[in-house]
Amino acid sequence: MTHRRTVVIAFSLGALAAPRAATAQPAQKVPRIGWLGGPTRESAEPFVREFQGGLRDFGWVEGQNIVVEWRFAGGRAERLPDLAAELVRLRVDLIVVPSTPTALAAKNATQTIPIVTVAVGDPVGLGLVASLARPGGNITGLTGTVGPEIAGKLVELLRQTFPKVSRMAVLWHPATPGNALWLREAQIAARVLGVELQELPARSPDDFDSAFAAMTAKRASALLLAGDIMFLTHRTRLADLAAKSRLPTMCSLREYVEAGGLMSYGPSSPDLFHRAATYVDKILKGANPADLPVEQPTKFELVINLKTAKALGITIPQTVLLRADEVIE
Repeated sequence: MTHRRTVVIAFSLGALAAPRAATAQPAQKVPRIGWLGGPTRESAEPFVREFQGGLRDFGWVEGQNIVVEWRFAGGRAERLPDLAAELVRLRVDLIVVPSTPTALAAKNATQTIPIVTVAVGDPVGLGLVASLARPGGNITGLTGTVGPEIAGKLVELLRQTFPKVSRMAVLWHPATPGNALWLREAQIAARVLGVELQELPARSPDDFDSAFAAMTAKRASALLLAGDIMFLTHRTRLADLAAKSRLPTMCSLREYVEAGGLMSYGPSSPDLFHRAATYVDKILKGANPADLPVEQPTKFELVINLKTAKALGITIPQTVLLRADEVIE
């Protein structure tokens, strides 16, 4: 009798346990995001750290509850389409694109996976979104400039700092989308200020030496450097060439100044990359990119490298120094 009772009890407990096992919740899927970068990982590390910090603000920690597939083109724009296609094949939940070329490559690779931009030029003009208020597709995020008119501001600041400048060299990358509009704005500002522009296209780093030789031959007294992935990747070399040519340089990338360039004015890159995590968080939690407005920069900064000024033997006017957000000494 005792033996029979034990068997019955065991059977009953097993029957009760079975439904619980059948309805157990599956392990939660760990979101996977892709990062499509234009420069090298080393060059992009400051941006990567800011982005990771932004993710942590929302509780996303790489290696714990989120996976990041990092892809970097190493400054070779021709690699971007293949890297974008690779991220699509991995079926990532969204793709983060730090720049205009990476955004265009991702757009061509997918119309369904959400894409978060960080520092693109003109997202409407480039056809990335229908409008800033209602992007309307699978792309949203932040734009890195308020428009190509930033070039005019750079010309103006460079002229205010060096009032005697009459000929200004402009180094730009013709193949980068948006750079033609940027150059046009620089031309307009230069005409108003009575400054002659020496426009020097650079399609690869192999063009740098000849470009600086042309600046010297034409006796340019200052250099305006367009914001570009290639220039960002090779910023230390460009800063060295400018120093050897004794050219004070203005750029929109603070990273160039940190590498030894003289001045920069533009959106705060750390702020943009930190804020990009906001979009990642919203999309991972179910938001539709089509309904998330594209944000414009809210923080701009003027950065001056006084060590470079001293090496060039030039003096930055006090009025300009007082306007600077950061002075590297």
